[in-house]
Amino acid sequence: MQARDIPNLLSIMRIFLSIPVVWMLLQHNFGIALILFAIAGISDGLDGYLAKHYGWQSRLGGLLDPLADKILLVFSILSLGWLGLLPVWLVFAVILRDLVIVTGAFVYNFQVAELDAEPTMISKFNTVVQIVLVLAVVLDQGLLGMPDMLLQGMIWLTLATTILSGVDYVFVWSRRAVDHHKEH
Repeated sequence: MQARDIPNLLSIMRIFLSIPVVWMLLQHNFGIALILFAIAGISDGLDGYLAKHYGWQSRLGGLLDPLADKILLVFSILSLGWLGLLPVWLVFAVILRDLVIVTGAFVYNFQVAELDAEPTMISKFNTVVQIVLVLAVVLDQGLLGMPDMLLQGMIWLTLATTILSGVDYVFVWSRRAVDHHKEH
């Protein structure tokens, strides 16, 4: 192992950390789930900092980092939906968006050209909104009561950014595929 592997190891750790986060959510241990979620968030920031600051970026890291984020967020949202703390339609929208993106990325990578994963601005905003929603819902479970209006607003904002970012990905990558085929 070399120092340049640390960001990738942190991403892998975040993937495995998703398991106890989900377990704690399903067991209604929201305080512990929140602490684990915070550790995952800190590791995400740390791996990004190390990769950029020391030039330890890699193709593997470019795939592992967003994958770790998606696994943690999707399974957290799925768990909160299972517990009835998030509406099923929102859980469905989040999962459908990610399935469309992953399927599109797979097809693009193997049918068009090597995929260089780069999140769009709306996708980055959607990720932040999803994180805030998960945190707000978990905090609302006896740790720190959240106003119902705030939670409802976050749910609708999450739906809007989920749809917008999904449509944006489809549009951007479809356009890139068409342009690639015109060039070749």
